[in-house]
Amino acid sequence: MKRITFLFFIIFSTMLLAQPEANYDETKIPKFSVPDPLTSFSGLTITDSLQWEEKRKLEIFQFFEKQIYGKVPALLDEYSFKVIEQDNNALGGKAQRKQIAVGLKKNGRTLNFNILLYLPNGHENAPVFLGYNFHGNHTVTNDPNVIITEAWNANSTDLKISNNKATEASRGVRANRWPIDKMLDKGYGLATVYYGEIDPDKNDFSDGLHSLFYDEEQTKPKTNEWGSIAAWAFGLSRAMDYLDNDTNISNVIVFGHSRLGKAALWAGATDPRFTGVISNNSGCGGAALSKRKFGETIGRINNSFPHWFSESFKKYSNREETLPVDQHQLLTLIAPRPLYVASAIEDEWADPKGEFLSAQHASKVYELYGKKGISLTDVHEVDRPIQQTLAYHMRSGKHDVTDYDWDQYITWAETFSR
Repeated sequence: MKRITFLFFIIFSTMLLAQPEANYDETKIPKFSVPDPLTSFSGLTITDSLQWEEKRKLEIFQFFEKQIYGKVPALLDEYSFKVIEQDNNALGGKAQRKQIAVGLKKNGRTLNFNILLYLPNGHENAPVFLGYNFHGNHTVTNDPNVIITEAWNANSTDLKISNNKATEASRGVRANRWPIDKMLDKGYGLATVYYGEIDPDKNDFSDGLHSLFYDEEQTKPKTNEWGSIAAWAFGLSRAMDYLDNDTNISNVIVFGHSRLGKAALWAGATDPRFTGVISNNSGCGGAALSKRKFGETIGRINNSFPHWFSESFKKYSNREETLPVDQHQLLTLIAPRPLYVASAIEDEWADPKGEFLSAQHASKVYELYGKKGISLTDVHEVDRPIQQTLAYHMRSGKHDVTDYDWDQYITWAETFSR
């Protein structure tokens, strides 16, 4: 076993050394052309929203579905919801708290995950932000009644998680990313799910959502089937199945940070029930243009996280120039619904300029519907949000979710997503 582990270490180290150094120099970005979202693969020019819907949108969607994120192989056999805990005077009387157990069933196999839902008291129908958390519902709040996840968890000394298991010690360790009181005060609710309950974030397809759909003796998805990002997006839609039928909820905006920003974007593209989408520092495979090869690249992300995308996406590793699409076209699939793309100036790995340019190039599809986005004359000024139906900001600081980010999202939602 030690010999196998050592050999794996040598092979993995060699693969990392084979990768060129990440580029952070704008002058070294290769020449490339941004694929026009309003020109079909066959060369047809799209001039209005009806043409877009009938002639262009589907072919872009199908490319991303089969070649990048991967196709969901089948429908579920059954799914169920059960409110397992409720308190109408939670958080000092500010909120109604519900904890909902969701059950998914396929081929005689089951998977369960929990939704933590806070709704503001005094609001008959409240809009809700839905987003995954990284380490368990109990980490987003100090509320002692929130159930601690039993799912596999990535170890973190800083977050007090060891032996791949969350404990009471990790309660509230990510509360800084979720200003729940602020949301409630503004009349918004929060729904959150631990993404590891849908699919543990490791290169192992033997557990999690994928395994429900396997044929006999199958151990991983087929070449053009879903990776983990598509599975996480699928889980967001299953949470939406419940939220869509809760009579105290008016609409749902899906939110995600980093890899979960990628999942939120794909969820927004695949499920039109989300009335708005927020991508926070989603980077490569999310909002950032791939063809810039700035910071994280397709080759690097497929090497470091081979389970995130479909197997078919690997043929574009270090060959971004051969892609007939780019990530701005993912953003267009959300039009005309409100979309917010956010970056951080020090988060070079996620290519903040590439995220801004992506939002710019996606805006021409929003314009087909009479919606405003980011014009080609706009510039990405730090801490100067551009609030339109397709919105953008680049804040000071690093890869994170901050109060500043949420202040912008709430302001934007009040104007464009109510």
